[in-house]
Amino acid sequence: MKLFILKLALTALAFAFVLPLIPGIDFHGNFLAAIMISIVFGIMLWVTDLIALAISTVLTVSSLGLALIWLIPLWILGFWLLPAVALRLVADVMPNNLTIMGWMPAIFGGLIMLFIGMLTSDSSRLRAQT
Repeated sequence: MKLFILKLALTALAFAFVLPLIPGIDFHGNFLAAIMISIVFGIMLWVTDLIALAISTVLTVSSLGLALIWLIPLWILGFWLLPAVALRLVADVMPNNLTIMGWMPAIFGGLIMLFIGMLTSDSSRLRAQT
């Protein structure tokens, strides 16, 4: 539970203070709005990951595994694009609080969100304990 609250607080701080420093990303609201956007971002990121996994599964099964020839390099090279897609979805769902103008600011913001996610993941906590 502590890890969830830490991740929520860091993501809200990123939405309120760090992401507006990127040209093309504007945040309008207070810290409560940033917390709400971070919750919606988490949901959108989960949905984006789920859709990408479902498409990969369908392509792999329907091609009897031949799709893995290009899906594995695509996942290795493109995993950092999923937070950018989730950011664009959040901006589309909550345009009064977050506006993103173009894909490049979304990619830079997605990289920041990916870094926060890596810092607060359970696996990093487990590695620190051992």
